[in-house]
Amino acid sequence: MDPVVITALDQEGRGVARREGKVAFVEGALIGERVAVQVLREKPNYSLARIATLHRPSPARVEPACPYFGTCGGCSLQHLDPGAQVAVKQRVLEDALWHIGRLRAEQLLAPIHGMAWGYRHRARLSVRHVPRKGVLVGFHERKSSFVADMASCLVLPARISALLPSLRDLIASLSIRDRVPQIELAIGEGAEGAGSEGAPVDALVLRVLAPPSESDAHTLAEFGLRHGVQLYLQPGGPTTARPIDAQSPTLRYRLPDYGLSFEFAPTDFTQVNASLNRVLVRRAISLLEPMPGERIADFFCGLGNFTLPIAKRGADAIGVEGNRGLVERARANAARNGLADRVQFSSANLFEATATSLAALGPFDKALLDPPREGAIALVKALPDDGLRRMVYVSCNPATLARDAAVLVHQRGFSLRAAGVANMFPHTTHVESIALFTRP
Repeated sequence: MDPVVITALDQEGRGVARREGKVAFVEGALIGERVAVQVLREKPNYSLARIATLHRPSPARVEPACPYFGTCGGCSLQHLDPGAQVAVKQRVLEDALWHIGRLRAEQLLAPIHGMAWGYRHRARLSVRHVPRKGVLVGFHERKSSFVADMASCLVLPARISALLPSLRDLIASLSIRDRVPQIELAIGEGAEGAGSEGAPVDALVLRVLAPPSESDAHTLAEFGLRHGVQLYLQPGGPTTARPIDAQSPTLRYRLPDYGLSFEFAPTDFTQVNASLNRVLVRRAISLLEPMPGERIADFFCGLGNFTLPIAKRGADAIGVEGNRGLVERARANAARNGLADRVQFSSANLFEATATSLAALGPFDKALLDPPREGAIALVKALPDDGLRRMVYVSCNPATLARDAAVLVHQRGFSLRAAGVANMFPHTTHVESIALFTRP
């Protein structure tokens, strides 16, 4: 079979080539490589394939550091140099803006990136008791519901990676070993003081479908003490998570540039990559340019990750969030940081935003949006025509950012002044991005 040349990567990290008059998606191939392929599935308009022979490797190809790469579904780009990963993600963003929104940013922002390994302060690990293998704890296998048989993970902090075999043994020792489907990791900082670094606090939330026995409770408590982790049990939804030890320290993260400290529950949404979040907030605030006397809306505000820095710059901030629990903690964080007089929070379903519902918030001069993957199409359509002149959009999905940007530019009179990526999830195809919109 004639070799093909890879011209792009798709959003799953597969190489894209032309073969026999149609597109071929080639697993494991990189841009610029010349490969012979083995077709896995033939479709009318495309084919799925993998590399049979690598005739010309990319100069950016590297040896994956993790022994589970290719089996575990947690990472898909470890065979690509981290610097090249950032360039690929920038290209994904630019392509989405053009092909979906027919837009090009006036300025491409320098990519934001940080450490490539040990960066994950949040993770959701699956658990499964498998006959003949015992208990498995890890990410799902690629394109499978099976749990990868792994004893380490290089994108987790080293101390958490080293804990995986012990977690397997812990679950295997419980009477409810078949009723623990998930362990959620949340890492916070410990000691008080908004401007200082605290020792890490490692929280592990065990999703339990049956109550542990008295013996299980003793085993769990002893495990937490021995390994220096805070264990929580979650019998229902996220709000049901409770610490095994009533004296568990509070989880918090800090934004030292603004002298801010945020307390959070282990099942609350916080960014996976805590160090990169600091840089992302700094970039967002720099683009937004909050000024004293301005009133600025922060939509999908969560714990106030951007709201409180806006207020720290002297503006009056209003944070809007659909999750009432997050709104309560955001208010408490504002008070704890001495910003209660400059910040207000409200709960609203922004996926059903209307011009009337936004008008009830009062006028605002600028806005920041940080929606989930679904984007914010209803919100951007409902934004006021008057007053709002500058907006920063933080996105975790280039496709919905491009869709929403098209509405802002082609229908609402904004210009796309700048856009760029933040490599929040190294070695994955996840693209975090930030864009600046202005209008006269």
